Amino acid sequence: MAFPTETYYGLAVDPFNPAALDRLFAVKRRPRAMPILVLVSGLEQLHLLASDLPPVYDALIRCFWPGPLTLIFPALATLPEQLTGGTGTVGIRRSPLSAANRLLTAFGGPITATSANLSGRPAALTAIEVHRVFGDGLDCILDGGATPGGSGSTLVGIRDADLHCLREGQIPFAQVRDCARFEPSTMNDNR
Repeated sequence: MAFPTETYYGLAVDPFNPAALDRLFAVKRRPRAMPILVLVSGLEQLHLLASDLPPVYDALIRCFWPGPLTLIFPALATLPEQLTGGTGTVGIRRSPLSAANRLLTAFGGPITATSANLSGRPAALTAIEVHRVFGDGLDCILDGGATPGGSGSTLVGIRDADLHCLREGQIPFAQVRDCARFEPSTMNDNR
């Protein structure tokens, strides 16, 4: 299913269902080594996906969630390899868009939110664009009007006990670092 997010239209499947993930990769023509990002409705869903919650993420979650910041967590070993791309990590975000949150509530758990596009092509901004790209290849398109586009979410992880920007998006990485610096959490906790 396609649905609007705060950046582009996304594609939602059950992140715990390997067959659904296989279909997602086929529809997008996406290389299987690329992980798939997941949306959660709240912090209580993090334990369903992440094996560890780095202390510095507390500050980043307080500063930027809900919003276009994807945090890369150590993944639970039980997650499908298709979701993690074999990386052992999982990207998680909380959307501020009410349509996305209503979908999460209706589904009753986390959903994928990879951009609605063929791999390597621009992401769809409208439901009409989604239909042009995928035709009848999707079960459903939730038309929430035009999305703002622009940059995608900023992707941040931890490497060598320090914050690392994998992709700068709507939130400048300098702003992410500033938030982490001024909060009581430190990068050296539990490392």
